[in-house]
Amino acid sequence: MTILRAGFNIGDIIIHRDHQFRGVIVDVDADYQGSDDWYDQHTTNEPAKNAPWYHVLVDEEGSMAYVSEQNIYVDSSKEKIDHPMVDDIFEDFDAGHYLPRQTIN
Repeated sequence: MTILRAGFNIGDIIIHRDHQFRGVIVDVDADYQGSDDWYDQHTTNEPAKNAPWYHVLVDEEGSMAYVSEQNIYVDSSKEKIDHPMVDDIFEDFDAGHYLPRQTIN
């Protein structure tokens, strides 16, 4: 079995290749964790299920997206994300990257 490493981290700002929305990563799944029905309804280019998937706060929409690694790339604009949950999850913004708040589980 091959173990894949995530190419992106929590706090990274990305752009979706197909839908062109910007967002910030808030969580990472090592592989696809959704249902087969959701996958069939929401994907068009059959992204790999055995590769990393990301939970992303979508800029200027107030929504969250679940996206595959193959469908995103780094946003080099270094501009902040406009989303109501950003301040709840991140404590600072530095050089185009958000720094997560420290939490105790």
